[in-house]
Amino acid sequence: MSLSRKQFDLLTVLAESNEKMSQRQLEEATGHSLGTVNKTLNELTNCKFVEHGQITTAGLDALEPYRAKRAIFIAAGFGSRLVPITLNTPKPLVRVNGRRIIDSLIDACLAAGIQEIYIVRGYLAEQFDQLLYKYPMIKFLENPVYNEANNISSAMVARYLMRNAYVLEADLLVSNPRIITKYHYQSDVLGIWKERTDDWCLTVKDRCVDEEKVGGLNCYQMVGIYYWNTDDGAKLSEHIKQAYEMPGGKERYWETVANQVFKGQYKIEIRPCLDEDIVEIDTFRELKAIDRTYDV
Repeated sequence: MSLSRKQFDLLTVLAESNEKMSQRQLEEATGHSLGTVNKTLNELTNCKFVEHGQITTAGLDALEPYRAKRAIFIAAGFGSRLVPITLNTPKPLVRVNGRRIIDSLIDACLAAGIQEIYIVRGYLAEQFDQLLYKYPMIKFLENPVYNEANNISSAMVARYLMRNAYVLEADLLVSNPRIITKYHYQSDVLGIWKERTDDWCLTVKDRCVDEEKVGGLNCYQMVGIYYWNTDDGAKLSEHIKQAYEMPGGKERYWETVANQVFKGQYKIEIRPCLDEDIVEIDTFRELKAIDRTYDV
């Protein structure tokens, strides 16, 4: 059976805590009123998804369709703004305070129980083989046209894997791994609330993406981490191909397929995060500010 949003919220909290929780604790954790928690718990108990304040095996089974099953990393690009470091090293493999940028994302996915991990590579592709020593589960996808097209070409390579999947830009440095979550009620994207930004941003209507644009007021700065549910992932695989084959399609960013080219055909929820949770290091100057070993 499909879960209501309130049922999903309570089951997710119980699954993540793995402990008996009081209604007061569930009220605090979910943000739902005590009356809503009480009513929803009764529904879940009647379905045998919860017993004595704890999630049951049947409850975990009910959450299974909402579980993130794989992660796809877009990692084929050159990283020109981080020259000279990227002349010899792909940007996701650049070390920040001794740790590769991509490791923070992979570790966060593994902590969320995601073991099926794909990396779309292109520039200096063979260097990504070093990841296999630490992460033997990784599978590589080759993008042969990474230097002829925008990152939609990487999405083309991985388009059949996007059901129940995270799609992540591989050059994001994560400080808070909990932003990668195990369960998702619908497709979503991470965003950082800004009163003003000159970066790519998303306006929101009814908690979902309404418009993607460059620069705006009172909007969410887009973080390059999307999650696609079963239905949207299947639809997106076809839409990516159609967009890629349109005039000028090879020049597109992959996420504009859902947000611009086929606007209105997806309901993508915003998941708010904070500046301190994640950062994209765009320039060599920003890298030096974070890691002083480069400041020589």
